[in-house]
Amino acid sequence: MNKGNHVGIVGTGIYLPKGVMTAAQISAATQGVWSEEAVRDKLGIKQKLVPQDPVADGTQEMGALAALDCLKNTGVDPREIDVILCIGEEWKEYPLTTSALYIQDRIGAVNAWGIDVQNRCCTCVSAMKIARDMLLADDEINTVMVVGGYRNGDFVDYTDRNMSMMYNLGAGGGAILLRKNLGRNLLLGSHILSDGSLARTAGVEYGGTAKPITCDNLEEARHSLRLFEPEKMKARLNQVSAANWVTCIEKSLEKSNLQMSDLDYLAILHIKRSGHLGMLKDLGLTEDQSIYLEDYGHIGQIDQILSLHLALEQGKVKDGSVLCMLAAGIGYVWAANIIQWGPASV
Repeated sequence: MNKGNHVGIVGTGIYLPKGVMTAAQISAATQGVWSEEAVRDKLGIKQKLVPQDPVADGTQEMGALAALDCLKNTGVDPREIDVILCIGEEWKEYPLTTSALYIQDRIGAVNAWGIDVQNRCCTCVSAMKIARDMLLADDEINTVMVVGGYRNGDFVDYTDRNMSMMYNLGAGGGAILLRKNLGRNLLLGSHILSDGSLARTAGVEYGGTAKPITCDNLEEARHSLRLFEPEKMKARLNQVSAANWVTCIEKSLEKSNLQMSDLDYLAILHIKRSGHLGMLKDLGLTEDQSIYLEDYGHIGQIDQILSLHLALEQGKVKDGSVLCMLAAGIGYVWAANIIQWGPASV
């Protein structure tokens, strides 16, 4: 890797709410359709993090708190940030407010400009590719923060049997700081695939222009994240999802001049336990080469930042490690990137 033409990761920050929902509570919310044992062993949820503080656990504020944690962890002056790419969800404190600009003000990034980007649970990996491309293409951009919050679990109806794949939705915030020619922790190749035929197979049914919230549907609207076409979505995902993930990983490695055997760690979003173990097996990795987020749940696009953050704390990622961030988002999108941790010469 040419040290004069690369993007490195300065560090990460995390905000995690103090509220929890246990496997037993999820089971109770399904009215016994899912047993506590099945929630824990099949869905892979011992507990998930949920909002508790009415102020701190807002989507935008969780992103801001994660950004502040990132600045504390890295020692970076917020005035050095040139761009904030906010990956926070559309479900936030106030609709039509710009989350990146809220975070900019909260952290004192007075020299930055910001924009919100959205790719559902793929947004972090997608935004990291956008950030890398911007940093390498624009001489005026040297430091980019990718940051956001997530609490889409608010919309889950646990009595909807089709929604079991989303019973794991939790809450939290994450931030990752990237810098041009840092000399270490290189963000290498990325690859993204999307399938627009699934664009409206899942989403929040009420609250948009197609189906506005009314007095009659208010209570239903509050928990109307659902699969609009469950059979179509599940059939299509069974057909293409695993292959698309493998393609994203292989293409990312190819762009990084690396091979599958070079991988040391997988930063993957929370999925059902069998899927997680199956992916590790397919990649030739052991369970110790990833972190299964069974104590956190699926915090959307924050999962990859959280996984890297925890892996650094636990020593699973260290100088010389090659890791892959792997994501998927409804709509449907699959994405992967490759990171080589440590000095660029390693």
